[in-house]
Amino acid sequence: MALTRAFKLGYIFVDPIHTFGSLAEFGRALRRVRDIGYEGAEISATPHLNAEAEALRKTAAEAGIGICSLMSGWSYFNEGLCFCSPDVEIRERAVARVTEYVDVAAQMGAVLVFGQMQGFRKDEPDGAAANERIAEGLRRVARAAEGRGVTVVLEPVNHLQVGFNHTVAEVTSTVQQVNSPALCPMVDTVHMNIEERSITEPIHRVGRSLAHVHLCETNGAMLGTGHLDVPAVIHALTEIGYRGYVSVKIYREASWEQGAKGAMMYLKGIGVA
Repeated sequence: MALTRAFKLGYIFVDPIHTFGSLAEFGRALRRVRDIGYEGAEISATPHLNAEAEALRKTAAEAGIGICSLMSGWSYFNEGLCFCSPDVEIRERAVARVTEYVDVAAQMGAVLVFGQMQGFRKDEPDGAAANERIAEGLRRVARAAEGRGVTVVLEPVNHLQVGFNHTVAEVTSTVQQVNSPALCPMVDTVHMNIEERSITEPIHRVGRSLAHVHLCETNGAMLGTGHLDVPAVIHALTEIGYRGYVSVKIYREASWEQGAKGAMMYLKGIGVA
C-alpha cells in the first residue's frame, strides 16, 4: 500500500562539506543524492560558509538539488559557543555566529536548525537561568531571521546530547516564550524515541506549526535496522498536512552514499512514493 506524501525528502550530510575537499567534489555528492531520488540536502553550518555561500548555492543549483536546511551544532563542539553560558562574551559570540548562519540560510532559501548550541548542564547547571538565556538569544536571532525571511527551527534533542528542551512540549513552550513567527518547532525521531512516550502524538500536537523533520532510526543507523515505526510517522505527517522537508539522518555504520541509497530503498519498500 502506497504511503502518500506531500512533504519533500532531504538527505543529511552529517560531516561538514569541507571534508569533501572541494566544492566540486561536494557537487558530485549532491548530484548523486539527487539521482538517488532526494529533493534536498541538509548540511552542517560552519564559519567558512558565509564566504562560500554564493558558490555553494550555485553548486547546488548546477547539481539540480536545493540546500534545504543548515544545522548549527558544529559551532558548539568546535568553537565552544552556546546560548546558556554564564559567560556574556561566549553568549554574544554564539548569537553572532547563529546570526551569520541566518544570512547563509537566507542565501540558500534554507531552514536553520538550532539545537545543540543551547549547551549542556556542564555549561550552566541552573536550568531556569539557562532557559532564560537561551530564550533571549533566540529572540535576537529570530529578529534577524524575520528580516531575512528565514525560518529557524528549535530541535528537541535528547538529554544525552544537550542540556535543555528535550521534548517537543518543552520546545513548543520556548517557541511560545520567544513569540516570533521566525521561530518554529521541529521533530527528530531518534530524540523522540528517547524522550517521548509516543512517536506520533507529539507530531499531532505540534500540528501545522511543525516546520522541519529529521527522520532517523532508533539506533542512528540504516532505516529498518532499529524499531522506528516509519509508516506511523509518515501517516502522522500526512494527517497534519505537513509539506516541508523530511531529512533522512544516518550517522552510524554507513557512508553517506550507502545511507542515502539504503534509506531510499527502504522508503520505497514500505510504499513511500
